[in-house]
Amino acid sequence: MCGRTACSLGADNLRRACAYRDGRGRRRQPEWVRGERYQPSYNKGPQSSGPVLLSRRHLHQDADSSERVLMDMRWGLVPSWFKNDDPAKLQFNTSNCRSDTMLKKSSYKGALLKGKRCVVLADGFYEWQQQQSGGKQPYFIYFPQTKDAMDEGTEGDEEWKGWRLLTMAGIFDCWEPPSGGEMLYTYTIITVDASKDVSFIHPRMPAILDGDEAIRKWLDFAEVPTQEAVKLIQPTENIVFHPVSTFVNSIRNNTPECVAPIELGAKKEVKATPSNKMLLGWLKNSQEGSPQKKENDLPKWKSQFIHSPSPKKTSADILQQWLGKQGEPAAKKQKA
Repeated sequence: MCGRTACSLGADNLRRACAYRDGRGRRRQPEWVRGERYQPSYNKGPQSSGPVLLSRRHLHQDADSSERVLMDMRWGLVPSWFKNDDPAKLQFNTSNCRSDTMLKKSSYKGALLKGKRCVVLADGFYEWQQQQSGGKQPYFIYFPQTKDAMDEGTEGDEEWKGWRLLTMAGIFDCWEPPSGGEMLYTYTIITVDASKDVSFIHPRMPAILDGDEAIRKWLDFAEVPTQEAVKLIQPTENIVFHPVSTFVNSIRNNTPECVAPIELGAKKEVKATPSNKMLLGWLKNSQEGSPQKKENDLPKWKSQFIHSPSPKKTSADILQQWLGKQGEPAAKKQKA
């Protein structure tokens, strides 16, 4: 499943990170719709709002269906047919939608068959592993990152050089209060069986669209019919992860500490080293206009990244260079 995400990029950088080529091959950045409502966060949960990509044609019938827009939508789909004036009274959880029932359940089937497909954006998502002790260990799961992920570049750069956003397949709908009022746009994240590498954490994971071609096919409902698009809904092995502090358990906590790596089993916590602070600086700078904590308020945490069990080089290796420059011990490899 997927019950918590992080999306720390500011509105302008989010546009840059979502640059694409339209049907004519022109490089573009999606325009914001209601962008003033978007709030970056290291700890987003259901009923909060978050950024999604969708085809412009959903909003303008004469638009090219390959054109994309960014919209801030509420997480937790409210079907268009819901008759109560209060969407909070919906009796079932619609934050996630199982891929094996999305064309059967009335909450999702109608919207999906009408082409209301979207891409939910995040730095990554959190998942909790059940421990034998009875507790749960949270992990942060995301796309592998390149060395350029530490360099966002400048506004004039043709290509985004910052963090590669996780792109999750979603379904959205538009609900109008029966008594009238503002239209409410909401979404759900489609889930699939977890891939081998992360199944030890949880048996389910979001359906992740890996690459712009997959994103194009999922969003372009006018060119790609539903039965063809749903073939994209598969588990992916192209993800990495690391354990994080239970600090993230509380939805009220919204700082870079939520995504900071810890070493499992460490007996002592250490203060942030200069290298930790460099990583923190990058994380905090990506959240434009957000309140910044003073340097003395930097959180304490346990040191070091844990490697993904994947044998190939992962983002853990890259970020470890930031976290391990000060003579810290080598990262250990996580066992499934």
